[in-house]
Amino acid sequence: MTSARPAPTGLTSGARRVLQENWTGSCTVPSPGLYPHQWSWDSAFIAIGSRHISPRRAQRELETLLAAQWGDGRIPHIVFNPAVPPAAYFPGPDFWRSATAGAAAGAPRHTETSGIVQPPVHALACLLVHRADPRSSARHGFLARAYPRLAAWHRYLGRARDLGGGGLVSVVHPWEPGMDNSPCWDAPLARVAPAPPGTFRRADLDHGAASDRPTDLDYGRYVRLAADYRDGGYADHTAGSAFLVEDPGVNALLIASEHALAEIAALLGADAAPHRTRAADLTAALVDRLWDPAAGLFLCRDLHGGGPVRELHGGGPVRELHGGGPARDLHGGGPVRDLHGGGPVRELGAAGLLPLLVPGLPGDIAAALVRTACGDHFGLGRTARLVPSYDLLGPAFDPARYWRGPAWFNVNWLLERGLRLHGEPERADALRTAVLETAVTSGFAEYVDPYTGEARGTRDFSWTAALALDLAVAAGQEP
Repeated sequence: MTSARPAPTGLTSGARRVLQENWTGSCTVPSPGLYPHQWSWDSAFIAIGSRHISPRRAQRELETLLAAQWGDGRIPHIVFNPAVPPAAYFPGPDFWRSATAGAAAGAPRHTETSGIVQPPVHALACLLVHRADPRSSARHGFLARAYPRLAAWHRYLGRARDLGGGGLVSVVHPWEPGMDNSPCWDAPLARVAPAPPGTFRRADLDHGAASDRPTDLDYGRYVRLAADYRDGGYADHTAGSAFLVEDPGVNALLIASEHALAEIAALLGADAAPHRTRAADLTAALVDRLWDPAAGLFLCRDLHGGGPVRELHGGGPVRELHGGGPARDLHGGGPVRDLHGGGPVRELGAAGLLPLLVPGLPGDIAAALVRTACGDHFGLGRTARLVPSYDLLGPAFDPARYWRGPAWFNVNWLLERGLRLHGEPERADALRTAVLETAVTSGFAEYVDPYTGEARGTRDFSWTAALALDLAVAAGQEP
């Protein structure tokens, strides 16, 4: 096993430069050209790294995001900067129309956002930012102001997004799990009729090679799903879209953040017990619903599967959802949810490894996840430089195309943390070294070829810089 080595020369200075250049004064954009607004889980990861440069700036990063929270508790996946030209990013504020389409859900009136969400890593980020400078955090009331917003965010996920009835959070769009173009979504997406090609213009192709990005067909499906959700007022009880999935990565991050929220509550003198209970319940549901012993990792669950899906939601009609066809209203809604017909998605994605982050995960399952990560499908410490986003042996594997095989730095940062949590410090050290070296040699790339480390996507990507800086500090290098 490779031992840990010091961070490469130029890493910390390069990471600081990227984070400074991408800072707007209130938040950090992922990439000024490709992603010129504020993204939800990006800002959480960015704050984790930027806390080593300026704890107060990291606090403000998260505060800016939380200020855009909707009345129903959701944290939107994009907060739009009104100074950015409308044509710079699609779908932009004119598409989402959050202030009007999301009014019933409590969307902010004077801040434009998207209407979907991203993985809930925010409480963990807030706790780590607080730990960077507890005095500054207390002086500015950082945790005291963040805690009720974080609690509301978790309540929203638990109340509105348990669409499978088994206790886990469901996602209603492939952009919500963060791994937008994963082959895990191919089967659920196949039932979606794409938006016609002439009805939208992709801005992402202005900044990246088409061979690295989602296909036009998939992008058309993303647009159709988002438009349908918008036109339903962003109401989750009408989320009878063809895409309805329980994702292990989303739920693992919620569990990790629920544990963090318990610690935040204790620091503030609040009752931490409900958060610990919620984390335990989520862990049990995650194992019960998504663990696959034969695959050696957690699988996504398609809640539509092949059979009819009955939806009994409070606040809306009972609907019978048949695959990708129209929903048929049956009778007035009630508080009971009863969805039948789902099944596991038989694709091996990196999200299935992320439950390594979960404290209290059964030891035999944690050990199996490590074996899978180090085996032929993901190649950790063997054939791959960094853990890929998708099965190296999978039929859809592509080392260059967005989330269909390339390695991402946030995924590897999360796995490094999970390896340490479950007693694998040598493997964690080796992964940390690989992440740091690849971050520098790739020019802080958005993602890389998992075998060679060749840069893909855009360069000077904010979370790559931030998480590399965090790992460099952990390795003993001055920020």
